[in-house]
Amino acid sequence: MTLSNSENLTDLLQKLYDRTTEAMFFFAANGQILSMNEAAKQIIEPKVYEKMLEGEADSMCFTCRGFTSEDEQMTCVSCFMSKPQQTLSSFQLFLETKDLGVQPYSATYQVIDEEQGISALMLRNLTRQTQTAEVLNQKMRVKQVIQAQENERKRISRELHDGFAQEMLSSLVDLRVLKYMDVNDKALEKLRQTEGSLMRLLDEIRHLSVELRPAVLDDFGLEAAFRTHIKGLEKNYGLIVHFNSELKKKRYEGEIETVMYRIGQEAILNAMKYAEVEEVFLTLKEEQEILSLEVEDEGIGFDVNDFTPQGTGLGLYGMKERVELVGGNLAISSSADEGTKIQVEIPVGKERATSENHNS
Repeated sequence: MTLSNSENLTDLLQKLYDRTTEAMFFFAANGQILSMNEAAKQIIEPKVYEKMLEGEADSMCFTCRGFTSEDEQMTCVSCFMSKPQQTLSSFQLFLETKDLGVQPYSATYQVIDEEQGISALMLRNLTRQTQTAEVLNQKMRVKQVIQAQENERKRISRELHDGFAQEMLSSLVDLRVLKYMDVNDKALEKLRQTEGSLMRLLDEIRHLSVELRPAVLDDFGLEAAFRTHIKGLEKNYGLIVHFNSELKKKRYEGEIETVMYRIGQEAILNAMKYAEVEEVFLTLKEEQEILSLEVEDEGIGFDVNDFTPQGTGLGLYGMKERVELVGGNLAISSSADEGTKIQVEIPVGKERATSENHNS
């Protein structure tokens, strides 16, 4: 359809003015409001609206809470209406609305008649975009914190293993050499006691190193890391973990492997501490580009809807938060005397899933 004359254009512009969801205000040179559309009327407090209708100069100030500058989020310094002949496009403005409180808007201030000093202000609500940006920024901050924690864990773990553990091992070798030298029985017994103490301390350091950040996770992947972790649990605590995995040496994005390992580690720890069981079942698999983890026990269970966090681990919220950061889902089912099942699913179709040549 082609516009035949200016009347058609005027009619369309009137319909746009009446029906658009963007608030539109027309101002005289002194800031007096000449007109506003229905969308604008809907967001203005009734008392403020009355003052606007009375033609009070700068009545916009009754509802405006300032615009965003390079220095402040909301400021009135160098107000966009202080220079009526200046056109400004795409800036953020805050209004006190009648129902929703202070709301952010994307604004355009346009001079439409320089001779008479008439200008127009057009506003588009940014609440949804702002909320989306805040959620995204929060997720990015959490992700950065978690990554920093894992990097620091890795650094300390390597330092314990390659520094302290190696130095202690060297000291043990020296002690064993002394045992074969010409020493009396009393000194030999003391050497043996010291050797035993150092051996226990060395085991503790190695265990702590693995708990902080198992090198096998970075070097060989999820399945190897879980097998090492399970071996340590069975040796140190007597917990039996029935582990079923078909991943073998398959690798995934580092962040995904870390999330899966931490969730599995926490779930097994919780079962060991609170479920009052001696056996836990852990399954790790990938089907149709979905990597899944399942940890199940037949313990005392708990009420998922009325659970008070215990201990200093990730907790249910921490688990959920980590899984969501990599686009996955976490499901927890439990009830009294029925055991607990924790299921994690993370899409890996677009991730760098590779074979055993991942680190070659």
